[in-house]
Amino acid sequence: MFKELNILLILFLLTTTSAFSAGSDGGSTGGSEAGDGKVSKFKEGHNLVLSGKRLEKKADKFKKKGNSKKAEKSLAKAKEKYEKAFKLLLESNKEKPNKPNTLNYLGFTSRKLGNFVDAEKYYLAGLEIKPNHKGINEYLGELYLNTNRKQKAIERLNILKSCNCKEYTQLKEIIEGERVSKY
Repeated sequence: MFKELNILLILFLLTTTSAFSAGSDGGSTGGSEAGDGKVSKFKEGHNLVLSGKRLEKKADKFKKKGNSKKAEKSLAKAKEKYEKAFKLLLESNKEKPNKPNTLNYLGFTSRKLGNFVDAEKYYLAGLEIKPNHKGINEYLGELYLNTNRKQKAIERLNILKSCNCKEYTQLKEIIEGERVSKY
């Protein structure tokens, strides 16, 4: 009971701030249809996140080709996608609170928009509900590396160790400097 109240309090505080700026756990994305033929706010936000990731990959390709102007344009478009996704995900979280995948993507979009404090709060709220969520653990580990807390990133890696999943491998390679965080 106390745990649920704590989560609700955290979520309330997060949704009343003006914070702007994911991977799933391999399970359901939380429902793609709202029942009336319309795409849910979660699914729409999720699709915007995927679109933003594609734009970031496109920007990387432009950078490699030496076209910094096109790279900057792609990154600006990605930021717009993440801002729109964040707003939709907040609405989704109000309609259906405490869904780990929604909290994961709220954390991801917050992180992508440079709001590391709120990103961490969303990730931790998601882990309160589902401690072994692969996406949250990986992205939280990346956030910890971005904020110079390597030991905390290693803690996230240890949680993923037994999952035999790509999230473990990716975070391990990022921690060891063999890979640069894609997102």
